[in-house]
Amino acid sequence: MKEKKLFTIGETAEFLGVSIDTLRRWDLKGKLRAVKSPGGHRYYPKEQLESFVSDIRAIARVWAESQTAPNLPPEQYCHTQDIFKARLDSMAIELDRESATEDLAPLIVAVTGEVGNNSFDHNFGNWPDVSGVFFAYDINKRLIALGDRGVGIRATLSRVRPDLKDDIMALTTAFTERVSGRSPEQRGNGLKFVNNVATQNPIGISLQSGTAVAEIAERNGGLRVGLADRHIRGTLTIITYKN
Repeated sequence: MKEKKLFTIGETAEFLGVSIDTLRRWDLKGKLRAVKSPGGHRYYPKEQLESFVSDIRAIARVWAESQTAPNLPPEQYCHTQDIFKARLDSMAIELDRESATEDLAPLIVAVTGEVGNNSFDHNFGNWPDVSGVFFAYDINKRLIALGDRGVGIRATLSRVRPDLKDDIMALTTAFTERVSGRSPEQRGNGLKFVNNVATQNPIGISLQSGTAVAEIAERNGGLRVGLADRHIRGTLTIITYKN
């Protein structure tokens, strides 16, 4: 039997664990282009989908923004904070083996740990649907991706800062101010620590929550906070780094 090379939009939605409407939106935005038949039906080459699902950046976004959480392979899903910490230790060992980035490794691990632990600390007992975090990394591409389906940064900070009028203000506050009174708050400076480390080292950060995204470039990058092109309830973070 000849292997199927093209997936219909319905088959693709099932394959990726997203809605058909999401696929149509991704096609319009150029994130995942479909091949259209003369009648206007969307089809997706199998090779394209396999490449897409192997991209941890894309997988993290799909998991963070989908209405229903798709299943993740065990090596990318940390359902408890202890599992996250264990995998963070494993990443630290791999980074230490890379001579080009061994001096930067402790800072990369610290930043990743801060982001991941924030997801657990600030959603404790209050996860809207699926608890835990997506956590995956590619040492060769120097890329780390984290995502959660939590309540988001604005909702977290609004407990002690009800004056936050939108997601941009919430992210700016999280990255630049020390906000006391958050519970639990085990690590003190939170994203302000991430901001300080990334801006002083060749570490890039892109963190989205709600309709806002905070970005720090890898080289000489100051913090920029602006509107994202779509909404996610929790957080999605991409960390990159250079030697």
